[in-house]
Amino acid sequence: MTVITRAIPAQVAINDIGSEADFLAAIDATIKFFNDGDIVEGIIVKVDRDEVLLDIGYKTEGVIPSRELSIKHDVDPSQVVSVGDHVEALVLQKEDKEGRLILSKKRAQYERAWGTIEKVKDEDGVVEGMLIDVVKGGLSIDIG
Repeated sequence: MTVITRAIPAQVAINDIGSEADFLAAIDATIKFFNDGDIVEGIIVKVDRDEVLLDIGYKTEGVIPSRELSIKHDVDPSQVVSVGDHVEALVLQKEDKEGRLILSKKRAQYERAWGTIEKVKDEDGVVEGMLIDVVKGGLSIDIG
């Protein structure tokens, strides 16, 4: 039996990025930078009883604990969000003790609502909402 072997020509990688500066710029363009308190956008990829996972294009998915989903207490996460939903969330902590990115949908809504309230106030308008709860200091109202 005769074994025939063929020489495989060496392949040369082609640098299609350009200069070192172009390469570093391309890397920087793919890395997301943010701080605690920033509002980020993402897509819901998993909904559990205790938490929701949000893909924001970071190295790992962000975690939204169920208590940070809605201003309503004891809410089932599947009644608030579904897989594939696009949502905004506020960065609470870039890394918890387990290295997870902790987010809050509820606090992002607070931030957006306050911006809306200030704008309406500046225009001498009226804010409408739904009464959620009566609390010691007044009322909790869902304004959207």
